[in-house]
Amino acid sequence: MKKLLLAVVFALAAIPAISQQAGIGIKAGLSSTKIDFKNENFIPYDAQTGYHVGLFGRFGAAGFFVQPEVLFTQTSGKFGVNLPPFSNQVPEDYEAKFNRLDVPVMVGFRMLKVFRLMAGPIASFNINSSLEGAGDTLKDVEFKNATLGYQAGLGVDLGNLSVEGKYEGGLSSFTENIGTFSTDNRLNQWVLSVGFRIF
Repeated sequence: MKKLLLAVVFALAAIPAISQQAGIGIKAGLSSTKIDFKNENFIPYDAQTGYHVGLFGRFGAAGFFVQPEVLFTQTSGKFGVNLPPFSNQVPEDYEAKFNRLDVPVMVGFRMLKVFRLMAGPIASFNINSSLEGAGDTLKDVEFKNATLGYQAGLGVDLGNLSVEGKYEGGLSSFTENIGTFSTDNRLNQWVLSVGFRIF
């Protein structure tokens, strides 16, 4: 509950006190994420597909706008572990799943009344993240409660319907270590969303 309240306060703080254009809607979409722990002992695999769903607001005037969002997001990534030469161990695959509450706040401007160019910060709050199949090999994994990142992209508005494509980069790591291995897995992903303004 504290995470949700903090996310709502974060979003509301970005809303201008005076706005000539306002709208609130729902949005959902997919993401393509590749997990890289930045450690030579881990082998990153291909990007995995995730999803997000939630609410957005859009407030602005004179062609400029602020767009806060509150989204439930699930991303995942598969990776392997480098085994020592001539090891008797069988190579294993692992999967990290990240369930988060994301609060991006986009700031941008309109072009030709249809297109929107935007960028801004995103705060992510850990809800229930896990490392599947870790066993005794990769144990004692701690996921941070909150991280910061950024997003930038382009949106297209067709009436009440919006389509957005964004790139998201991490400014802080979700984990600092997995077992005895130090890590620095900053989230980097491509995000595609479809939104519908309710009012």
